[in-house]
Amino acid sequence: MGESTQVAVAYVGARQQVLRRFTGHAGMTVGEAIELSRILEQCPEIDLTVNQVGIFGKLAKLDQVLEDGDRVEIYRALIADPKAARKQRAAEGKGMRKGGG
Repeated sequence: MGESTQVAVAYVGARQQVLRRFTGHAGMTVGEAIELSRILEQCPEIDLTVNQVGIFGKLAKLDQVLEDGDRVEIYRALIADPKAARKQRAAEGKGMRKGGG
């Protein structure tokens, strides 16, 4: 029997948060982990040709090999460009309040 790798796949959608932990084979890629997690069945809004993925907050490619304990993250598309939103608030004379709200 070959070596195994413990990984997690996480996605935070508009309506739900999903975290799947499982054991896969050593040498498993990000794309394989997403497929094995079956998260795409539960969250059909995920499109891996559009959504970016990462490992612990750092962008990754679907063919990147995972290490034991890695957490794969599937990122939602941004609704608004943060720089454009900040610029619009500044033009309207609205600053960010303390605490980010």
